Amino acid sequence: MGIVVLIARILLGLIFFVFGLNGFFFFMPAPPLSGDIGNMMQAMFHSHYLYLTAGAQVIAGALLLINRYVRFALVVLAAILANILTLHITMMPSGLPMALVVTILWFIVAWPQRAAFKELFAA
Repeated sequence: MGIVVLIARILLGLIFFVFGLNGFFFFMPAPPLSGDIGNMMQAMFHSHYLYLTAGAQVIAGALLLINRYVRFALVVLAAILANILTLHITMMPSGLPMALVVTILWFIVAWPQRAAFKELFAA
């Protein structure tokens, strides 16, 4: 099980690190988006909100890659993944399979850490 968690952590870290960097440097061109998703992405770009989300992705991805503060990175990525899933469910279903794969990777990494998250859900 340890090797599966290690591979999932590295893959998850790489995905968020690379896609987060893309939010700054735009080295992976995106197709033109229209409708609600286009309006949302345009608003994120013009308001510079994209830099906040991309920065959080880069930091969390880097933390997973170097295996430091993994629990913190998982909490940050949980919020980002909730937004990614909501976006793909409501506005862009074509990206849902990849979002689900990344979510599964997140759960594989988070499951062995679940005891540490118990305090987050205490009343």
